[in-house]
Amino acid sequence: MLNSSLAQLGAALHARKISSVELTQLYLDRIAAHNPSLNAYITTNTETSLAQARQADLLLANGNAKPLTGIPIAQKDIFCAKGWRTTCGSKILENFIAPYDAHVIEQFNNAGAVNLGKTNMDEFAMGSSNETSYFGPVNNPWDSGAVPGGSSGGAACAVAARLCAAATGTDTGGSIRQPAALCGISGLKPTYGVCSRYGMIAFASSLDQAGPMGRSAEDLALLLNVMAGFDERDSTSLQRAKEDYARDLARPLNGLRIGLPKEFFTEGMGSDVAKAVDAAIAEFKKLGATIVDISLPNSRLSVPVYYVLAPAEASSNLSRFDGVRYGYRAQDYADLADMYEKSRAQGFGAEVKRRIMIGTYVLSHGYYDAYYLQAQKLRRLIAQDFADAFKQCDVIMGPTSPSTAFKLGEKGDDPVQMYLSDIYTIAVNLAGLPGMSVPCGFGSGGLPVGLQIIGDYFAEARMLNVAHQYQLSTDHHDRAPKNIGV
Repeated sequence: MLNSSLAQLGAALHARKISSVELTQLYLDRIAAHNPSLNAYITTNTETSLAQARQADLLLANGNAKPLTGIPIAQKDIFCAKGWRTTCGSKILENFIAPYDAHVIEQFNNAGAVNLGKTNMDEFAMGSSNETSYFGPVNNPWDSGAVPGGSSGGAACAVAARLCAAATGTDTGGSIRQPAALCGISGLKPTYGVCSRYGMIAFASSLDQAGPMGRSAEDLALLLNVMAGFDERDSTSLQRAKEDYARDLARPLNGLRIGLPKEFFTEGMGSDVAKAVDAAIAEFKKLGATIVDISLPNSRLSVPVYYVLAPAEASSNLSRFDGVRYGYRAQDYADLADMYEKSRAQGFGAEVKRRIMIGTYVLSHGYYDAYYLQAQKLRRLIAQDFADAFKQCDVIMGPTSPSTAFKLGEKGDDPVQMYLSDIYTIAVNLAGLPGMSVPCGFGSGGLPVGLQIIGDYFAEARMLNVAHQYQLSTDHHDRAPKNIGV
């Protein structure tokens, strides 16, 4: 069961070959056995998960089940889930119990899925290694001394280690795709606005987007069918007709035009990553695709643009955590201003403080025009580069990350090097485009390598088709880390 796809698990549940309670208990037992060493989950609630599983079994027995009914899904701890501790990986929300469900959680509840637990993450989604979490770093299941990527590192680890059937993540600058690449799973960031941000604790509101994480493109399609949808409570949610993201999975790739940006294949990419990506491109040629050389000239500016805009939005969004209404409050303080200062100083970690200070600086009087406004102009140029590129090709491909998983602590003292881990993914968020990562081989030390597939707006079904056809002809996505008991 642990190596079954979501479709296979659904078929087994519908055929009553296994109950949701049995399947949920299987994963809970694995979490109990492996989470102490991996630290993929922050919170689990056996009683609540099994209660949901029993309810799912009733739906299955009555013939009222949906495709994901009874399937245990891990939820990133950035989504509010009613009655569940929701920490966002931060001390400041260590004991916060969400009083309502995020839209994404509602969607899974309506689908009859089981909430298996809340996964570890970089604090407020700020990080590329899952080392900024107040609850400690997550260990990569392929190498316990390596990072899983971030910020959705706990979700990626849980999927790779078979501690859940699938998981949710969020992607602000690569936080689904980069950990998916480093942990050898598949992950998709949809077009901005396809999934509601209601109940998703905000980092950078114009960039944040929820998305699915699973073992295969087929799994991602089934997950996105549930997650996507209009929500009037989110002003950035797009009012579009529901679509079946699995509808084109079987479509052949004959005539597919793949754009290869010259800016993605330069210095900075590891030779082992380049080798795996080149092999993947060669496989697509065998499947009938043609290669088009393209350019994204402003993509080199994506990292500096992102680290002006994202901290600016974070500075605003995180001002609500002041110790007054909810979350951590300092014990000893002289007056209200002192309470604010001490609560935030004690409650936030170093990386969050760094970004708040940067964001406050670029928004301050005298610097707004020089930094923030200029970054917004460059953001438009980056988006225009993609628009021009998609006149020549159907999808864009390249590496997801410049390297395989690096060692824990390796980049902790050099924030810039850490930020460059997302050099290939950030431009996609700035443009609001959909992007995904799928496993395409293994690099040095047997660590996974991810291939990034970028599509035009609302091209998720086409991207999933491209990835699925590749996965039918390769087995990288079926590989499991050693020593996890499967």
